[in-house]
Amino acid sequence: MTELLSRWREGLTKTSQKAFGRLAAVLGATEIHPGTWEELEDLLIQADLGVKIAQDVIRRLQHLARERGLRRSDELRGALRDELLARLTQPPIVEWSVPPVVLLIVGVNGSGKTTTIAKLVKYFRAQGRTVLLGAADTFRAAAVEQLGVWADRLGVDMISGAPESDPGAVAFNTVQAGVARGMDLIIIDTAGRLHTRWNLMEELKKVHRVVGKALAGAPHAVWLILDATTGQNALFQARAFKEATNVTGVVLAKLDASARGGMAFAIQEELGLPILFAGLGEGPDDLEVFDREAFVDGILR
Repeated sequence: MTELLSRWREGLTKTSQKAFGRLAAVLGATEIHPGTWEELEDLLIQADLGVKIAQDVIRRLQHLARERGLRRSDELRGALRDELLARLTQPPIVEWSVPPVVLLIVGVNGSGKTTTIAKLVKYFRAQGRTVLLGAADTFRAAAVEQLGVWADRLGVDMISGAPESDPGAVAFNTVQAGVARGMDLIIIDTAGRLHTRWNLMEELKKVHRVVGKALAGAPHAVWLILDATTGQNALFQARAFKEATNVTGVVLAKLDASARGGMAFAIQEELGLPILFAGLGEGPDDLEVFDREAFVDGILR
């Protein structure tokens, strides 16, 4: 447990130092005054929580300060921690009641999607699950090759198609193969696409529909890979993908390289999407199940 907490602290160093670096000064052993609230609100906005959430947090803290008779700003730290924790949930990662579970992976170009898929494969394999990959990013030959390299390294099979073939057909064939082979989990990669490109988002909707034709009820989950370094822009991406494919959860890639980890609160609160995993490094083992307490403690240290 100590090692895990250390990994979170290290992975959140940039967010903690750059976004919450002034927290000690703001919440020092001084009397609470109007400027305290203004400074704390500015800090939360700069940490990419967003204006709406930052203002809501401040209102809650002001209420608690009156209710509990808090006088010194350092007494607000515990209340702030509790308030931030209350805004994050930790649902089960996967519901295994009806195997095979079909997982559709979506995201924009450059979000770290392929690398994250490899990390997910390693995680689920370590849980004793059998995994089949589907390379439905047919427009980029390099994407299929890269995913194939990871499949070989991790000892899992991958279904692919010819370059520029129909991604829906690859997804359909992957699901059928996974069912026939009795796999626990089928992970389907999709082409990285800009959330502002209508035609590409329509194609993603088609892949989603085709998967449902291959297996009733599929996909059972749609995970969006978000680059944590993009900050609030990730919120716009998440909203567009959720509308197109009914995203059920988010994986925050490159969290260790970001000073904008606070946007996790905006994703959770404004879109109702839980953070399921976080990338805390570039290695195949550097993917952690999202731990809300470790996350909040990591940024508030």
